[in-house]
This record gives sequence, structure tokens and C-alpha cells, in this order.
Amino acid sequence: MEESGLYGPVATTVWRKLARVQLLICDVDGVLSDGAIYLGNQGEEYKSFNTKDGFGIKAIQNAGMAVAVITGRNSSIVAERMKSLGVQHVYQGQCDKMHSYRALLADLELTPEHVAYIGDDVVDLPVMLDCGLGVAVADAHPLVRQKADYITRLSGGRGAVRELCDLMLEARGMLLHAQGMSI
Repeated sequence: MEESGLYGPVATTVWRKLARVQLLICDVDGVLSDGAIYLGNQGEEYKSFNTKDGFGIKAIQNAGMAVAVITGRNSSIVAERMKSLGVQHVYQGQCDKMHSYRALLADLELTPEHVAYIGDDVVDLPVMLDCGLGVAVADAHPLVRQKADYITRLSGGRGAVRELCDLMLEARGMLLHAQGMSI
């Protein structure tokens, strides 16, 4: 059974899972960015982050939910972006994302059913399959889309995280309130 949501139909089982989420964990490359890495002549690295995703992250934080990132790469750009968004749980250089995931659960005293994970590639599958809500971005690897509870309509780095944040708020009846609106 499906219900209508802001971004289109959402399975009733997914609505229930969305309403339970207390922690959103995001991959970075291909999720918070479009996956492209630009290298300058002097070896400098550039990534693009979507401000819509940042707004969604701030909105769910304002609603009392925690946000974390777990990424396989190390990047000062990621550290700076997460600092600017107030994301306190940043795990970089993680070949085994399950290790960081388990540490987060223990630190925040959460159980898997209270966690959503959004990813785009096969390295994300172990966490996606263990947490309460596994989400794939629209342009994720086919195996990841096949195993996800929900597939965003938007692509990685193009508002997919904002879509998920909006749905988490919508499932709680807090969409406009958490974004500073009262209409």
C-alpha cells in the first residue's frame, strides 16, 4: 500500500520507518556530492555540495534528529562542509563502514531501527541492510537500488538528501515547522 508524499508515492511501510528515524547517516561521494572529484594542477581537490541538501540537514537537526557521515575517502573539504552544517559525527577514511556505524549506535545509544542510511554504491550495502531504513539515491548502483527500502527521485548531489530529510519531517508532520515556516 502507498500513500502520497511530497515527492510522490511512498510505501506505507516506509512512512512508518521514516517516522522512527533519530539518526541519518549519509555517504558523501555520490550522495552529498554528485561523485565527481575535480583535481587542480597543484593537486588540490574540489567537490560540489548542493545547498538544498544542506538546508535539509539543518532542518532535521532543528527537529531533534542527529546526522552523521561515513565516507571511504579523506577530505578536508568534507570536514569543512560538515563543520559548517553542524554535523558532529564525521567518519572519514572508512573502508569498513560497519565499524563506524556500530560505534555511532553505541555512542548515541540507538538501535538499528532508529537509523536511516543513504548511499549509492555497493560499499554502502552492509550498513543499509542493517539499519532501519536503507535509502539509495536515484543514480545509485543497480544492486544498491535493488536492496533499498526507498529510492529517491533525485540524484546524488542534486537534492537526494534534501528529499529524504523532507520525507522524514513529513512523516512526523513537521515539514514546515522544522524549516522555520508557520503557514
